[in-house]
Amino acid sequence: MTQDIGAFRTAATSVLAYGEPTHLEPAFARIRNGLFARLAELGFRSIAIESDRVAGLTVDEFVRSGSGDLDPVLRNGFSHGLGELDANRQLVCWLREYNETRPAHEKLAFHGFDLPLEMVSAPSPRRYLEHARDYLGLDTDLAAGDDERWSRTEAVMDATESPGASPEADRLRLLADDLLTALYTRAPELIAKTSLAEWYRAHTHLTAGIGLLRYHRQSAAPLDQATRTSRLLGVRDAMMARNLLDIREIEASRGPTLVFAHNRHLQRHPSTMDTWGMDLEWFGAGAIVSELLGDQYRFVAGSLGASAGIGLAEPEPGTFEGLLQQRISGWGLIEEVESGRVRTDPTPAQGYFPLDQATVDGADAVLHVSA
Repeated sequence: MTQDIGAFRTAATSVLAYGEPTHLEPAFARIRNGLFARLAELGFRSIAIESDRVAGLTVDEFVRSGSGDLDPVLRNGFSHGLGELDANRQLVCWLREYNETRPAHEKLAFHGFDLPLEMVSAPSPRRYLEHARDYLGLDTDLAAGDDERWSRTEAVMDATESPGASPEADRLRLLADDLLTALYTRAPELIAKTSLAEWYRAHTHLTAGIGLLRYHRQSAAPLDQATRTSRLLGVRDAMMARNLLDIREIEASRGPTLVFAHNRHLQRHPSTMDTWGMDLEWFGAGAIVSELLGDQYRFVAGSLGASAGIGLAEPEPGTFEGLLQQRISGWGLIEEVESGRVRTDPTPAQGYFPLDQATVDGADAVLHVSA
């Protein structure tokens, strides 16, 4: 057992993915901050978390250039309420302080790698496409109808209410493809006129808009609810994988990236979830990226023994967490995990996904928090 994350990085590692088994236990994000500080000493130059990638541009500008004020950055630079978490406030403050005395090539970068959506709702793609259109200096009409029509819960949960297969959506998909083509064909001109950073900013907005169009198109598929929801989860993770690969393209010359998200997004094997009476299965971003990057991808799975904060009791003896609880006090990283049983005591409200054999077998290490 060790607390040195550097022991699990190989010479080939470009993506070190650290998963949490629940979003509700703050210990994992606090530990993440310490791990990233250690990894920065080892040459890592970026961190990517499970938050909206477009919103994350605000955080990155703040920590690298020092522009803006902390509270608005936390409010606007994170999605899913993550800006309210103390660990993320601490991370942003530390990143800015670290970068103040470093040259540009050594500054640490912040990225989100998620889409601007929730599981049961997704906004209109209009404003993301318009950002790219305006950057290109075009006057293309990107009207998508009433934005509220896209963002309603019914638009995702009910195929008959989705605008994703409407004539407006079909038109937007064609126009978005044209915008992406123009962004690349005019790249030398655009970068010379603005900057590489501004080109990437436009590309990030455009790919977010395209991702939303794909998500809404899947929402309109006339399938049974379980199949349709599984495919929606798959589309979201496919776009998260695409974002991670784009981030690695940006960061390749500067150093490796630490990625932080739920285990289900980062694990190598297919992800599953039993919710609303449906058995769901899809490939997470980690399953996709690990296949494409090979030994450049390393995965550390998060495990939790007990938590008073979320009401998670001590694990039963013989479960994976119970076995780890006997070996680790506080928290620690471990490569070899004994075979055990899957714990059955967590409730849906705790959001905790227990360790199972597939997760353990597919992880390069497990980070267990005992309490």
